[in-house]
This record gives sequence, structure tokens and C-alpha cells, in this order.
Amino acid sequence: MAHQSELIASDIEAYLQAHQTKSLLRFITCGSVDDGKSTLIGRLLYDSKMVFEDQMAQLEADSRRIGTQGGEIDFALLVDGLAAEREQGITIDVAYRFFSTETRKFIVADTPGHEQYTRNMVTGASTAEAAVILIDARKGVLTQTRRHSYLVSLLGIRHVVLAVNKMDLIGWDQAAFDAIVADYRTFAASVGLNAVTAIPISGLKGDNIASRSDATPWHDGPTLMEWLESVDVGQDGRAQPFRMPVQWVNRPNLDFRGFSGLIAAGTVKPGDRVKVLPSGRQSTVSRIVVMPGDLDQAVVGQSVTLTLADEVDVSRGDLLVAADSPCEVADQFETTIVWMDDEPMPPGRPYLLKIGARTVTAQLTEIKHKVNVNTMEKLAAKRLELNEIAVCNLSLDRAIPFEPYADNRDLGGFILIDKLSNRTVAAGLINFHLRRADNIHWQAVDVDKNARAAIKGQKGRVVWLTGLSGAGKSTIANLVDKKLHALGRHSYLLDGDNVRHGLNRDLGFTEEDRVENIRRVAEVARLMADAGLIVVTAFISPFQAERQMARDLMEPGEFIEVFVDTPLSVAEQRDVKGLYQKARAGQLKNFTGIDSPYQAPEHPELRIDTTAMTAVDAAEAIVSLLIES
Repeated sequence: MAHQSELIASDIEAYLQAHQTKSLLRFITCGSVDDGKSTLIGRLLYDSKMVFEDQMAQLEADSRRIGTQGGEIDFALLVDGLAAEREQGITIDVAYRFFSTETRKFIVADTPGHEQYTRNMVTGASTAEAAVILIDARKGVLTQTRRHSYLVSLLGIRHVVLAVNKMDLIGWDQAAFDAIVADYRTFAASVGLNAVTAIPISGLKGDNIASRSDATPWHDGPTLMEWLESVDVGQDGRAQPFRMPVQWVNRPNLDFRGFSGLIAAGTVKPGDRVKVLPSGRQSTVSRIVVMPGDLDQAVVGQSVTLTLADEVDVSRGDLLVAADSPCEVADQFETTIVWMDDEPMPPGRPYLLKIGARTVTAQLTEIKHKVNVNTMEKLAAKRLELNEIAVCNLSLDRAIPFEPYADNRDLGGFILIDKLSNRTVAAGLINFHLRRADNIHWQAVDVDKNARAAIKGQKGRVVWLTGLSGAGKSTIANLVDKKLHALGRHSYLLDGDNVRHGLNRDLGFTEEDRVENIRRVAEVARLMADAGLIVVTAFISPFQAERQMARDLMEPGEFIEVFVDTPLSVAEQRDVKGLYQKARAGQLKNFTGIDSPYQAPEHPELRIDTTAMTAVDAAEAIVSLLIES
């Protein structure tokens, strides 16, 4: 096939040998929908002679069958691989493609333009060093152009080319091109993109892609391929202090114990002193082990196994750093978060935070503001919706080593994961740690939980009753409290209605307020259990995530979840407070079971069927479970 590299066709070994010495550039194409991103990448693959005979034949057949160019070659089909993408003529998922020229090799991520797939764009941009932002010359700068540009800036990409595409459809009008560029540069400067190279192109026709176009004698800048081949993205990480996240403890036999990972910054040699974070223990590097033999020095970007002179405790997720230049360790941060889930993010809900190989529990403690990507205006917010970007404070359950994302992408970038569904719900960047995180420490006390419980002759527990309004939770909880008191046990009842008269009087019934309501009650219940009390709570607590949060605050065996299982129809018939009637009439918003969901427990310690068991029998069953355990 004529449209592949001559060197590949004639001497594959020579091609591979030359390929090994080329530098690699990772870049993304982004912008609004239908700006021509997939077509541009297809053209780059074609012009760099990376389309093989079978691919070319398939492309020609697909172009005739489902192409959008009237029988001509539709280069977008080289990239759009999903059936839904081909049917709709859009990009949905991130498509990675490899190609190379005589001077450089490339990995390009074709990212979606639709707003609903912005999360996929973030995925593609997270490892990119440069960005090609496309604009349809007929439409100019659009909202999604601004959103993607802001994300490019947030993710630390500073090498940007503005490709004004489809110039052939406006007759190569220089005045229109200049107006678009001026409009974009004004916005780009506001988000910190100050070095933007503008190129007028036609992705379909190939103008100013690999060769200069006769249609733009007024353009004296580079072609897109020239820019990609010459842009200098080299940041010499060797000059930075040594950093290596431990991805694996390598223990093939009793005589070898090494720590494997990708060096994120700096250099390391045998004999160097290193510190293990967050523990702070120190040792000396003995060997740098790779295949086929040891190295005298390893540098940023290399994957190696280090052995240490001392038997120090190092685990997956720890960070090896230069002993004389350690990074910071903290558990509270200001972060920038891109929310990527269809379900909104309310403050206070716990998530898993994954940073490198380390996973911890994190809570969003405050949304400081979200950002209007059109105006860069800072807006107040109580929750984050899909694709929204906000500056938030996060609190972790333990301290982690980190560096601000602006200094090190590997040590400052993280994702948030929903604990129940295991979905990745957000991507985040650490801006800095909160100073108060340095000043707050656990105070050691001499009288501990066991001592306080022993003097009462019992073990501190939390009995958590959950169920619909009208299920009978408060009635059962009150009977449990009375029975425990009669048995001489030290107990306390926290009732949902009662705490809203004091501790939670400032909270309403939105999802955010319900999350905060349960968070506060769970913390109070934890303190009471720590005092050796048996705490009985009666709350609807409709969300699994918050009930799991309450459980996670306790030690194993201390949290007893009781599902007061009453069908909605039965609960509504009881309706002693008239709440269901008001909710049905639209007078009471966000009422559980009507216009707000109830997520039933999957594995409670005890299930009470109130259609088959009286309140007295239910209380007896709960007390029996407490006494027996």
C-alpha cells in the first residue's frame, strides 16, 4: 500500500531502530462538538503515512457506506471506532492513536466535544503535554471551547495551538480568522494560557496540516505538523528533588526485598539517603535493580526497583523522597475538583480518594466556590453537578505525602471514588494544604474507651435504626432505651426530631442538609460510644453512603444497623404526623418515599418486619442482640 512509510515497507528493523531514538509527545485534541477533531487526527495519521493497506481499504468502504463527505474519504472514521460514534458522527469516548514522523513520535487523544462527555476529556488531558484546541471558523469561540481551555489550563498543559478549522468553508477569510483569534486570546489570558499559537487549517482538505496551503499566503506561522514536531515540552525533572511513589513491594524470595515504582521527579543513585513518607523513616539506597542488570543512576520517568540498606517498613502507596528535601505531609487541602458523575456531590459525604497507589477516605468539607467557565465568575454553591468545576476543601482520614499539582502532576492529582458503587465520580488537583492541618493533633488521654466502658460494666455501642417515616423507629427506639435502663445499662436515645430542635436546628431537608444531619449525629454517637454508652438512634437516614460513613466511624462490632422494614403503603396509612398527606399535596418537598429516595440497607445486623412483629417484640429482639453480643 502506497500510504505507509517507505521505511516500514522496506526495512521494518531499521524503522524500529530509528523509532527508539525519537522523542515522544503526548497531546490532545479538544473543543466543541463538530469542530473536526476526529477528522484532523485522521488526516494526521494519513499525512504521516501511518495508514496500512487493510485500514485504507476499510476506510474507503466505510466512507462510501456511512461517511459524511459524499463518497470522499471521511478521515474521522479512522478514529471514531464505537458504533454510536459512527452513527451520530460524534466522539463519545477518548480515542488514543499513535503515529510518528521522521523527527518525533506521538500519542494523540481524541477527546469528546459534547458537554455530557467532558469527564472523558479530563481523562485524555491528564497525561498530555500539549493541546490542539479546535474552533469551527463558522461558529467562533463557544462555551465548550472555553470549558476545555479552562480544563487544559487547570491540568497544567501550557503548550497550546489554536487550530481554526474549516477555513475553506468561509473562503479563507483572514479578517474572520483574526477576529476569532483575538476573541480566544482574551479568554485564554484570563485562565493562564499566554503562549497560544494560532493556525488556520482545513482538517478535511489538509491545508496547513503537514504542508503549507496556497490559500493562506497571509499566514507566516508554522503548519500544525511543524508545531507538533518542534514544540519543546521538555521539563528537566532531573533538577528536582527525588520522588518515587511505591507501587509494589517486590519480594520474589527470602533474600530479596525491593520497592518498585516510576520515578516522578529527580535522580537517585546507590548511597543516596532517602526518607519514607508519611512515616518519616530514613535509609540508604543499596541497589537500583532493572532488567538486565543494576544501574549506577536512575532518573525521572524510569521504572525501577530500589533496595534499601535498612529493614524499614515500606508499603504500597508510600513515597520515597530525598532525605534532605522531603515533600509535605497533610490531611486537609484546598483542591480544585471537576465533578464527573451524573449524581450530584453534596458536602459531607465520604468518598475514597486515590492518589497514586495510595487510597484513603476523604470528605468534602466546604465548597468555596464553583467557576462559571464563560465569565470565570466565582459562584456560591451547595452541591456540584455533572461537569461543574469548583474550589473545595477536602479532609482526609489520614495524612498523605503530596506536592501541589502545579509542581508535580503525579503527586498532586487524584480521583474520588464512590464507596458503594466504585464509580469514579471526580478528578481533583491539590492546590495547597490548609495551615490548620498542621496545628491540629490528636491529644493523648489516659482514660480510654475501654476504661470508661469497664466502669459501666458494658461495651459502648451504637444501635442505628433506619426506615421510612412512620415505620415505627422512634417507638421501638424508646422501648429499647427503657428496657436497657431497666437492666441497669447506661444508654442514651438520639431521636431524629429531637436533635433538629438543637444540634441540627439550622438544617433543612435537602439532600445536602440530610447528609450533614447524619454526619453530625454520627460524630455525636461516636463520642457517646467512646464514653462507654449504648447509643440508640432513630433516623430515616435514607442514603447508604451516610449510614456507611457512620459505621466507618466505629470499630468492628460497635455499629448495629437495624432496618425497620415497613412498606411505604403501610407507613403512609399510619401517617400520624400528616407528613405523607402534605408531601402528596406538594406542600412538603424532598420527602423520603415520595419525591426523595430511600435506599434500603443491604446487609443490616437486624431486620424488623413491622407488619409481622409488634414494637415490643422488636425492642426485645434488639436488646437480646445487644446482650448476646
